[in-house]
Amino acid sequence: MPVTWCYLQNHDQQYCSTGFPMGCYVRPHEICIFNEKFDKPHTYYLSNHVDLKVTYHSGEGEDWGPNNTIKWSSRWDYILESMPHTNIQWFSILNSLVIVLFLSGMVAMIMLRTLHKDIARYNQIDSGEDAQEEFGWKLVHGDVFRPPRKGMLLSVLLGSGTQVFCMTLITLAFACLGFLSPANRGALMTCFMVLFVCLGTPAGYVSARIYKSFGGEKWKSNVLLTSMLCPGVVFCLFFVMNLILWSKGSSASVPFSTLIALLALWFGVSVPLTFIGAYFGFRKRPIEHPVRTNQIPRQIPDQSVYTQPVPGIIMGGVLPFGCIFIQLFFILNSIWSSEMYYMFGFLFLVFVILVITCSETTVLLCYFHLCAEVSHLS
Repeated sequence: MPVTWCYLQNHDQQYCSTGFPMGCYVRPHEICIFNEKFDKPHTYYLSNHVDLKVTYHSGEGEDWGPNNTIKWSSRWDYILESMPHTNIQWFSILNSLVIVLFLSGMVAMIMLRTLHKDIARYNQIDSGEDAQEEFGWKLVHGDVFRPPRKGMLLSVLLGSGTQVFCMTLITLAFACLGFLSPANRGALMTCFMVLFVCLGTPAGYVSARIYKSFGGEKWKSNVLLTSMLCPGVVFCLFFVMNLILWSKGSSASVPFSTLIALLALWFGVSVPLTFIGAYFGFRKRPIEHPVRTNQIPRQIPDQSVYTQPVPGIIMGGVLPFGCIFIQLFFILNSIWSSEMYYMFGFLFLVFVILVITCSETTVLLCYFHLCAEVSHLS
């Protein structure tokens, strides 16, 4: 029943939840969450001995009656249109835009500064030696495209990242268009799973192209790792948590048949699609670099603190996190409080801002490291 009900917890804290269970509907190969004996497929079970006490405030001149203008398909609209904290959401968007403008200004300043110095040096006519002298990031132009020591792992992570990025983008687009309604329980997770499985082709293609450009020859290992590494880590963590739920007899545990179905989708659909994408990726010519790589690696000078790996990792994570922490707070609060989250429009805007922030942060970090004559990728 689509109502919002509240009750007081300990320390006089109010807890509210959207929707009141009046029973359950049993789908094929599932049972009712209230009683496992209710297992007949395509059957509605209504809860017995449920006494509802409704308290409301009324005044003079109020007329109570049924509203026949509300359609069955629109029964959730009053809940979805009354989402709280709208002002905070706009503040989150504004905060994210400020970070994007700050990073965009830094990138623009660096580009203008670099071009201005280049033009000034090219216009110097004092001597031919000065005109040919290289400085800063130009000193490492012959080493920057050298294959990294862990090129296999980098290409695998890039392929899996492409798969996750495409899955998130398409899912958010469907959610913004209204295809993932809360009335259809489990539609969001189903969309995530189906898209992730079906997007194995771009993952294999990107991983193969990058790995081939690094000069790699172990194409079988590359394809297997692309299809197994990241999904395997996630599945192992999920399986361990599910074992804990099984041991405690929790109803939140996933049935064994569902795990078999997930494995079938993984090995029967995702892995073959990854091989297909890698096949087309390895057929392409390697990516050509604009400069020739030196035969002898250049020695990297002593580095300052801000060009060390740890500060770079912190900077590369803090700025994107600053764009999404408010949305992340509402998402986690909805999960832990059993509330409904349906602000996908705000979430899509934050996702676009996050992508821009990550791109500009990467440009800045790469520029700072190249100016410090750090050319290696690993």
